[in-house]
Amino acid sequence: MFNVPLFPEQASGFARHVDSFYLFLVLIAAFFSLLVALLILFFIIRYRKRPEREAEQIHGSTLLEVTWTVIPLGISMVIFVWGAILYFHLQRPPANSLEIYGVGKQWMWKFQHPGGQREINALHVPVGRPVKVTLISQDVIHDFFVPAFRTKIDVLPSRYTYVWFTPTQAGEYHLFCSQYCGTNHSRMIGEVTVMNQADYAEWLASGKAEGSLASQGEKMFQEFGCITCHRPDSGARGPNLQGLYGRPVRLSDNRVIVADDNYIRESILQPNAKIVSGFQPIMPTFQGVVSEEGLIQITEYIKHLSGDEAGAAPLNNRSTPTQLRDTEVPTIQQELEQQGKKPANQPGKKP
Repeated sequence: MFNVPLFPEQASGFARHVDSFYLFLVLIAAFFSLLVALLILFFIIRYRKRPEREAEQIHGSTLLEVTWTVIPLGISMVIFVWGAILYFHLQRPPANSLEIYGVGKQWMWKFQHPGGQREINALHVPVGRPVKVTLISQDVIHDFFVPAFRTKIDVLPSRYTYVWFTPTQAGEYHLFCSQYCGTNHSRMIGEVTVMNQADYAEWLASGKAEGSLASQGEKMFQEFGCITCHRPDSGARGPNLQGLYGRPVRLSDNRVIVADDNYIRESILQPNAKIVSGFQPIMPTFQGVVSEEGLIQITEYIKHLSGDEAGAAPLNNRSTPTQLRDTEVPTIQQELEQQGKKPANQPGKKP
């Protein structure tokens, strides 16, 4: 008669663990709330004012103080360790995860699959395989939330975040933006469709794509003239991108950072933010020229240029970089800016 579920259905491998942790927190809170309420009621009755009884001064109890210190401390440590285990699990997607990219904007979700298939307010994924969704916002802060998967992550402008899950049963599940993002926030909804492997493969084959993300990124890489500087030979003006992704890179100030998605994106939009050791800051900015989808495609192309050497020694990128005189830098910057703007002005090309 009263078919009101307390929780959304569990449709991912992680949902059960989240629900168990949440139920534990609820039971702990309910137990101590009831205990405090009953003790208050007991003390009100037991120690009420009586004409025949004088008030007594109590100096405390060491055993009582130790008890109400040790027990809450133990419970707090259980909550901390349990929560930390779940958090670290959520922050480490498996190496074989299917990587999908998503862009949030007022007021829609746009997704790109590795094969180049695109979706708006819909996301198709296979059942039983880990899925990593790398997300970024095109305008304001959004929030990617699939209740059935127990996954929720802020989607930020200017920085990639990611979430991963393993769907456990086929079906259609709600996708929400759970961060207020403007007047039509309530309409920023979508649907995640979980399909069995055969149906998912058929769906991929039926999707219209202009090529994989990597091939589209390679095309943009050529159109913007990036290959002019980022060459593997000794005459290159910029770092060699072969084997770059996932490797530590040494900067001109001797810092070492990992070349991940955020580093590549920043290097395209703000090339002077982090200068690789041995190179001059001559690269022009592509801010406003390359769209978020284009940045994703170029990043995917650079990933495909990388080998399996992640975690190796810091990459100096080239043993004998070409040294440029300071007087050459303005001229080279002007040439690169002219090359970078040409593709953006071609008919049919939109930044």
